[in-house]
Amino acid sequence: MGRSTGTDTSTGTSTDASTDTGGGTGTGTGAGINWGRVSVVVVTVVCLVYAPIAMTELWPYATPGAPAIGEWLLGRSVSAEFVADAVRDRMGPYTRSLVPLIVHSVLGGLLMLLGPVQLLSAVRRRIRLHRVLGTVFAGTVYVSMAGAALYLLRTPPAEAFSGAAFWIVLATILVGTVGSVTFGVLAAVRGFPDLHQRWLLLCYGFLMTAPLLRLEWGALPALYPGLSLQDVNRVAIMHLGALVGFGALLASRALDRRTQVPGLTGTWAPGPVLVAAHVLGAACLGWITYALLDQGTQGRRLLVAYLVPYVLTYAVVAVRAARARGRGAAWAREEWRLHLAAQCLAPAFSAVTVPVLERTMGLDRLTSLIAGVGIGAGMLAYAAVTVVSLRVLHGREVLKRQGESADGPPDPRGRSTAHPVGAGAGGAGADGSN
Repeated sequence: MGRSTGTDTSTGTSTDASTDTGGGTGTGTGAGINWGRVSVVVVTVVCLVYAPIAMTELWPYATPGAPAIGEWLLGRSVSAEFVADAVRDRMGPYTRSLVPLIVHSVLGGLLMLLGPVQLLSAVRRRIRLHRVLGTVFAGTVYVSMAGAALYLLRTPPAEAFSGAAFWIVLATILVGTVGSVTFGVLAAVRGFPDLHQRWLLLCYGFLMTAPLLRLEWGALPALYPGLSLQDVNRVAIMHLGALVGFGALLASRALDRRTQVPGLTGTWAPGPVLVAAHVLGAACLGWITYALLDQGTQGRRLLVAYLVPYVLTYAVVAVRAARARGRGAAWAREEWRLHLAAQCLAPAFSAVTVPVLERTMGLDRLTSLIAGVGIGAGMLAYAAVTVVSLRVLHGREVLKRQGESADGPPDPRGRSTAHPVGAGAGGAGADGSN
């Protein structure tokens, strides 16, 4: 994730924010708005504002009457009654696991501060600072998520704050966060800075569900007056997973300007695969639409909350893939297409999950629908990053075999006699990837 004005022909990335030739979010040079920088500023502001809110959020549960910035803001943006309902709904589930949740929320606030610092330290190529803070970040994620895990383990899904669907979504976010930071650390240790970057961006995307949910607490009551906090949460989880996964993808593409990846030939998402994914996805999306419409007014409200972000995200990914093809940017096109296939398959994953949740957890149809849809996009975003990672690793293996074939067989001790991948082309010396 170090700053480079060139392109690492091994596994590194270019993070010069002034141009975007790889399908990212910037607008290039000139007088236009640089949306990449705008996004970084917005995310940083949200994180800085939310950090003290997260750290003080549970004070009133430990000491009634203690100040909490989030409650104060929510009471003035919505109503005192809405805040009182929120506190009442959370009091029972939270008091049984108050200490783990306080650890989770305080460290969650710290993670909000560490995230932007980590990104800036990478872009500015402060390697030593980035590594030190990265170690702190990873350790903080594990401890914070351990606190959340204790809460989930101690709380039956039906008794959790906002019900079983919210419990399932929280558990999925927890697993996704821990898994992505783990793969990110492993990628850094093994010398894959581009994969390290993608996994850590996805990890931070999952963490961003917390401040984004609080923003929806303040905004959705104006759109749906009189809606309870539980119903507000149900609307929010219909699209939060899709939004954070999409945001992580945009950030990854904005930071990776390579048009080619060594060893990458062909595609893992050929036309027939994409056609099949579209057909299956459309059929399952139709089933989800029918199932939610069958749930009356609440179902229609949830369907809108799901479909609008889904369609917009699909349109952006499809257009980016087409533009990358027109530019001849093979790597950008491949990554966009893999994520496009994953987005098409997200409704299929949700449709399969619904009956599984009904039978294994004894949930009603509406709760299963909310939970299945709520975790579908996040799960497939995680799967897409996994496939992208395997694609890069496969390219590295192809390159390694080509080197062995050209320079001779491996030596008797099992090490290749070929030159290291990228040696002499910025690979080993530019970013430490070899």
